[in-house]
Amino acid sequence: MTVGRAFILRLLRYNQRRLNSVLTQTQPVTARSNRPLARTALVVAAIGALWFILFRQLSNEWSINEQYNYGWFVPVFALFLFWLRWQDRPDPEIRSRRKRAANNRRAFLASLIAVPALLILLPVRLLEIANPDWRLINWLHAAAVTTLTLLYLWYTGGTPWLRHFAFPILFASIAVPWLTPVEGPIVQDLMRAVAAIASEAATLSGIPTQVEGNLIRLSNGVVGINEACSGVRSLQTSLMIGLLFGELKRLSILNRAALVAGAIAIAFIGNCARALFLVWIGASKNLGAVSHWHDFAGYSIVVAVFAGSLLLAILLGRGKAEGGSQKSETSGQLPLLSQRSYFLLPTSCFLLVFCWLAFVEIGCEAWYRAHERNVTPLPEWTVRWPKDAPGFHETEIDEYVRDTLRYNDGHAFAWDVTPAKLGESSSSVEQPAAMQCKLYAFRWNPGSSSVIRARTHRPDICLPAAGWKQVADTGVHTYPTANSFALPFRHLEFRIRKPKKSGQRVAHTFYCLSEDRVPSGSAIDSKLPQMTAPRHKLTRNKRIRRVLEGQRHLGQQVMEVVFVSRDEIPAADAESRFSELVREVVFAKPGSQ
Repeated sequence: MTVGRAFILRLLRYNQRRLNSVLTQTQPVTARSNRPLARTALVVAAIGALWFILFRQLSNEWSINEQYNYGWFVPVFALFLFWLRWQDRPDPEIRSRRKRAANNRRAFLASLIAVPALLILLPVRLLEIANPDWRLINWLHAAAVTTLTLLYLWYTGGTPWLRHFAFPILFASIAVPWLTPVEGPIVQDLMRAVAAIASEAATLSGIPTQVEGNLIRLSNGVVGINEACSGVRSLQTSLMIGLLFGELKRLSILNRAALVAGAIAIAFIGNCARALFLVWIGASKNLGAVSHWHDFAGYSIVVAVFAGSLLLAILLGRGKAEGGSQKSETSGQLPLLSQRSYFLLPTSCFLLVFCWLAFVEIGCEAWYRAHERNVTPLPEWTVRWPKDAPGFHETEIDEYVRDTLRYNDGHAFAWDVTPAKLGESSSSVEQPAAMQCKLYAFRWNPGSSSVIRARTHRPDICLPAAGWKQVADTGVHTYPTANSFALPFRHLEFRIRKPKKSGQRVAHTFYCLSEDRVPSGSAIDSKLPQMTAPRHKLTRNKRIRRVLEGQRHLGQQVMEVVFVSRDEIPAADAESRFSELVREVVFAKPGSQ
């Protein structure tokens, strides 16, 4: 009995010690396990805030520019690609206490890059708010956010994580609009190439055509490859689709390049087929039928690019199917981030990031609101249409143009103008042919993207896309109105690129963009609304000055007058007739002077 009792007591003591040991090992781990999860949530929230602010800024361009409508899908695709990469992520680099010097160097290098990337967000946001169409600043903003994200991945998992997660992070940059000096020549040249190929194919098919820039002229009217202010929408979309499928199939760099090239080729061939189809519709039926099939033909190209790229990705990725299946079997065995908590930065770092982002947004809002207290309202004016003019009629604004400009009020009218009113030449023997006057007036109420929309419909942007070539720019001149205040207009002269045998077509355009309010210092001794210079002359200093003056969300008006004729129009005569027209049709609203 004594031996048995001693054995039982020893067994109970052993089990008690074992139970205490288990409890002491499990309870602290359970308490600590919530901390990495909370830090992880804070990491996701901080990085998510960076990307949300960027995508919110870019969404203005996505909504008004048809070429970048696909940008709404890019954040979803990028997040999905990151999640796929997370499923088979490699083990992060293990930091040893013995390598404390190396760890300190890594932390110093990360801080050296992260701090400037965070600080630069303040001037970037100030510039973006005043200049939402400045694409260079958008790229700088995207570069800062991308750098911070990649930098944290590198600090957390080392070089293996940086290489593994680089593509989904960089993929988001496909939604940033291209720089204008890069986009303009590429898009315009591609559109002219599509028009030339479609015109040649139509001529070989027995349909007589003539190319005028991005337009194809038929015997019964004009067919647009896309609208005059638009580009090849499927080009950027094909890039996104090619990169997306290349990542989904985890193709090699060479195969991905081949896939992207194939997607672009499919888009180009599809645009040529679409143009030829619309020309055939216009020649065999009528131009009204072209508008009916226009959008359907455009979306069919996107479907063709999607299907063709998917098939090409499957063909290129055949050899990687087995390797991918073997890799997925072990992906669930990798450790969670919460088990590597010592790779996370302190919670205070992410709280500082949150505080800094809040300071940037609140500070920018306070800056512009403070300056908006010191602005001077300018005379509001309106256009009274010359309804008694010969041939006066309203011109229907295309649905695509309405969707792009998104103005609050807009009208377009046209009427005939006799050359006698422009000033007859004493040496003229024959009566020249009459010309036509077209007048466009658009109004934007104050809004976040009114600056972009007001600058979209410009003669130096739209007319070259419609086959015109700018030959002269006489600068900005002021013209008095009926109420004794003056408006500034920029006078540009255009000629058709390929004149017909009956004579060369000439166009004189007068363009004005006026804002509802200007800083008080700019309005001293002058009641003239600010005239926005042509796009290529909107210098960096002028954009910075908009920030210093706190200009944003301004209500704006655009007035554009175009005189079109097949005969020569002296610039002085065009300006004389335009000066007379301004006094006849432009009036200040009561109580605005």
